[in-house]
Amino acid sequence: MAKNKKYSLEFGKKEKVLNYACQTYQLSRPNKVGSVMALIRECQPKTIEEWETWYFENAKTDGKNPFKITKESLAELGERLYEKITEVVIPEWQDAFHSLTKEDCENYIYNLTINRTFDGYIREKSVVNDGLAHHFKEVTFEESPSELDHAGDIDYLGFVTEEKAFGIQIKPVTAKSNFGNYSVSERMKASFANFKKDFGGNVFIVYSLDGEIANKDVIEQIKSEVDRLNKL
Repeated sequence: MAKNKKYSLEFGKKEKVLNYACQTYQLSRPNKVGSVMALIRECQPKTIEEWETWYFENAKTDGKNPFKITKESLAELGERLYEKITEVVIPEWQDAFHSLTKEDCENYIYNLTINRTFDGYIREKSVVNDGLAHHFKEVTFEESPSELDHAGDIDYLGFVTEEKAFGIQIKPVTAKSNFGNYSVSERMKASFANFKKDFGGNVFIVYSLDGEIANKDVIEQIKSEVDRLNKL
């Protein structure tokens, strides 16, 4: 069987810089380019030309004030990406490169392995044991077992019955973070959908601020889900 032809451009060593800046400044999120995987599945194109034409005829940004996406708007995003890289990313990295020491590297690995892992573990425990378990006394919360297919995206399972459960993903935020801008990746959407097939429940993202639930509205959403699962 012949391999599918690839249309993606190769950027070589530039790829890491482009990916970093694009993700850091959220220039490829649905509120900028639309929900591209949902759009292409709706289009079901047989050629890249068909997809390109359909995209520019139908694509709109997600959000409260959506606007039609054009070649010009994509070019503007490219210009913003270039500005961010040349005016912010490169100067910051050059400064980091010049001041980096072997001790920094040793401390970073140790800190990442020991300190941050412990901080994250305690934060998760606090969100679940002191937060969610307090609101949902009838739900049994269990850490996601490593053998679970979705373990990378689901941190805890909330069992409403012996077989029915909803999932919890815990994300840390700082006091200045705007978690409302967070966008679930297409991979995570697929993982959440597979979880629902297996356990019947949806997956909820809980934002942790100093071990407490930052997005309080998720509690009401989970309450509705518990009621739904109890009726299945």
